[in-house]
Amino acid sequence: MTSTNFKDHFSSGSAGYAAYRPSYPLELIDELTSISPGTGRVLDCGCGTGQLSVLLAERFDEVLATDASATQIAAAEPREGVIYRAALAEDSGLAENSVDLITVAQAAHWLDLERFYAEARRIARPQAAIALITYGVLHLEGELDRHLQQFYYHDIAAYWPPERRHVETGYRDLPFPFAEIEVPPQVIEMQWNLAQLIGYLNTWSAVKAAQQALGFNPVDTLAQQLAEEWGDPTTRRRITWPLTIRAGRLRD
Repeated sequence: MTSTNFKDHFSSGSAGYAAYRPSYPLELIDELTSISPGTGRVLDCGCGTGQLSVLLAERFDEVLATDASATQIAAAEPREGVIYRAALAEDSGLAENSVDLITVAQAAHWLDLERFYAEARRIARPQAAIALITYGVLHLEGELDRHLQQFYYHDIAAYWPPERRHVETGYRDLPFPFAEIEVPPQVIEMQWNLAQLIGYLNTWSAVKAAQQALGFNPVDTLAQQLAEEWGDPTTRRRITWPLTIRAGRLRD
C-alpha cells in the first residue's frame, strides 16, 4: 500500500540516490544479526534503493525491503533473497508474528513513529529486534573538509527539512519506547573521487530545495572550490560518516 501523504524528498533523484549513496560497513550487518533472535526474515523499512537491504541478504533468509516511493523501489538493486515492495513503514502488509528484525536506515525521521512502532510490535516475533540507523554529516580528509562543513552548516543550512536535526543528533531525541540494546557507534568509510562526492551531494534534499529557491545549483560553486584544491579529479580521497544505531527489543 502506498500513500501520497508521506514527505517525498527523494523520488525525483532515485537514479542518483542509487548511484551515489554510501554503502554500510559489514560490521553493522554483523551487529544487526547478533541482536536478532533468528535469521528467517528481516523487514527493511524506508529502504530507498536497497543500500542496506542487499547487505542484510548475506545473513538473512529473506529480506523484505519496503519504501513509500515506488520510484525508489524501481531503481533498487536486485539481489537474491531481497523482495522489494512499495509500502509504508506504518502499514507493512505482513502477518503478525512474522519478522525477526526490523531495520530503518536513514529514514526513521520521516516516519509517523507512533503508527510505525505499533505496526512493528504487531509483526514482531518473540524477542524480535528493531534498529534505527542513521549516518551524520560527512567529513573529507584533510583541509578540503572545511569547504564541506561551510556548505552544510552555512550555505544550505536554511534549506534542510526540520526533521534533519534528528540525523545530526544521531536519533537521540526520537521517541524510542523499547528496552534498548547497546550497539556501539560505527563509521562509514568510502574512497571517492571528486565526481562521486559531487554526485552524492546532489542527492541531498536541501540541495534540491535550494536549487528550486535560488534558480541555480549551489553544489556547482562548491564543486569549483573543491576542484581547485583536489588535484587530479580521479584521485580518491577518504570520506567518513559517523554511524549510530538505536536498537531495542520489540517483544519480551
